[in-house]
Amino acid sequence: MEPRKVTFWRKAMGGISVKTIFLLLLGSMICSFGIHNIHQRTNITEGGIIGLMLLIEHWLNISPAYITPLLDIACYALAFKFLGVNFIKLSAIATLFISGFYKIWELFPPMLPDLSTYPFIAAILGGIFVGIGVGLIVRQGGSGGGDDALALTISRALRWKLSRSYLFTDVVVLVLSLTYIPVTKIIFSLITVTVSSHLIDWIREYKTHNDNYRIIAKPAEPVNDKMNATSSHR
Repeated sequence: MEPRKVTFWRKAMGGISVKTIFLLLLGSMICSFGIHNIHQRTNITEGGIIGLMLLIEHWLNISPAYITPLLDIACYALAFKFLGVNFIKLSAIATLFISGFYKIWELFPPMLPDLSTYPFIAAILGGIFVGIGVGLIVRQGGSGGGDDALALTISRALRWKLSRSYLFTDVVVLVLSLTYIPVTKIIFSLITVTVSSHLIDWIREYKTHNDNYRIIAKPAEPVNDKMNATSSHR
């Protein structure tokens, strides 16, 4: 892309590069594909905001249409305080991409075999898809939803590894979910969130061949500084 076109693009997108947009798009596609073709078909629940939404719906009979926005807004409000406006901007883009890809996948028949009778394989594969997809989004400085924003905020505030923050929020919700979900289902959910959380952390921290420092969110400087501050205090 020519320098003038690059400058115009960055101004139009608020300083976000083409590469960042592409990786947000790719991460959203991978994440939504896994959830649609594996998690939803095998009924392996998630922790975090999704699991909390299902828990509230079950016990209080409140529609997810009302619960989800409220929980996401609360998480993003906390994230704004700790991670800045660029994080919110990148997260909004990723959220739109994920919603768009969900609509696309719904237009097609299932693209993977039904793994309902193989829950262990489903848990591993589901965790891989979510881990890679969300990992690419988080590496750019954004998040794919309120649960990612909450985990990043906890990581920043408590100086925890990101995988530990994910596991903390997921395990708390999954333990509460034992009030209405069989233990066997919870075990497979723990497997999938463990796989995804460690993959997200690994991708976020992955070093390129031509540098010797951690890359967290290159296009968004304010998020970068705060994220790197978290990494340096581990």
